[in-house]
Amino acid sequence: MTSDSRLGPVALPDTRARHVVEKLLNGSGVSLNGDAPQDIRVYHPDFFSRILHQGTLGLGESYMDGWWDCERLDQMANLMLRHGLGEHSQSPSERLMYRLQSGFFNLQSRARAYIVGEAHYDLGNDLFRRMLDDTMCYSCGYWKAADGLHEAQKAKLELACRKLDLKPGMHVLDIGCGWGSLAEHAARHHGVHVTGITISREQAELARKRCEGLPVEILLEDYRDLEGRFDRIVSIGMFEHVGHRNYETYFETVRRLLPPEGLFLLHTIGSNNSDISADPWINRYIFPNGVLPSVMHIAKASERHLLMEDWQNFGADYDHTLMAWLENFDAHWHEIADRYNERTRRMFRYYLSVCAGAFRARNLQLWQVVYSLGRPGRYDAPR
Repeated sequence: MTSDSRLGPVALPDTRARHVVEKLLNGSGVSLNGDAPQDIRVYHPDFFSRILHQGTLGLGESYMDGWWDCERLDQMANLMLRHGLGEHSQSPSERLMYRLQSGFFNLQSRARAYIVGEAHYDLGNDLFRRMLDDTMCYSCGYWKAADGLHEAQKAKLELACRKLDLKPGMHVLDIGCGWGSLAEHAARHHGVHVTGITISREQAELARKRCEGLPVEILLEDYRDLEGRFDRIVSIGMFEHVGHRNYETYFETVRRLLPPEGLFLLHTIGSNNSDISADPWINRYIFPNGVLPSVMHIAKASERHLLMEDWQNFGADYDHTLMAWLENFDAHWHEIADRYNERTRRMFRYYLSVCAGAFRARNLQLWQVVYSLGRPGRYDAPR
């Protein structure tokens, strides 16, 4: 069931559900049917009971259905998270179900590894081309000295290459290469050969086209199936799909593929706590089976296999990156609107905006971690 926001907000029903929602929002800076950009304008009387029963799944789905609207979803999410409402993101039954599933089943097994590729990354290169910049980086940019998205993404790619201390002729493995952003940059500007792997057919096809004429090969392959040795290994925005049951296998695989003098750079979104959980809406509509690691998860899983040389957090930059993607998405939506429905448009706007708010509230982090096998000498990390 959908609602037409052109009819205007509905009169708020005098129900227990409404009063509970008002109490939760009290003091957050977000109001119901208010005039501020962060306020929620309700178009369906069942909105309140839906989000109380379904948490963020109901909040996101009801937005996709047009039951409510908000001029600045990013500001709304930031204020609500800073107010502590993230603790109410899942219903008890959802939290229990996810823990049971992730406890008894490997949600990121070899057999299930391609699910997120098919569900999200294969959605359409035409959409991602318009949302991202020319680098086709689908990960956090580095905004330290950047004036815009394209500069921030090039700076991120160059930062990763400098941290890896790339030299001409090296063979680099890119685990989760996406549309070939890092592979193209490293081959073109640092004279290295790159092997990139992805679990998305759409990404692999476009990455091969973008890297034509360069010493780059793109494989549709799971990281657990890799063989050989690589001078350097990099993984940008892929570890979020590994899953806690596979962290040990992931780091053991990296160790097996690195030579004694090698370096490995891990670039991942991180969680502030070590609970094994996933936002129900993100899990269903954006990144199926995704799990965000904590500092403890990464340290515990890697300590037997690799030596940590450097750890950098620039999570605040993801706010700027996501808002830039949203601006691109809105500006170019009309070019692809005939190929996607309105529900998809609202899904992407909600996803980009709410995630921006989460990074702004510092509920999420972005880490770059550099590892070695314990090679001699001091490692000086570029910034």
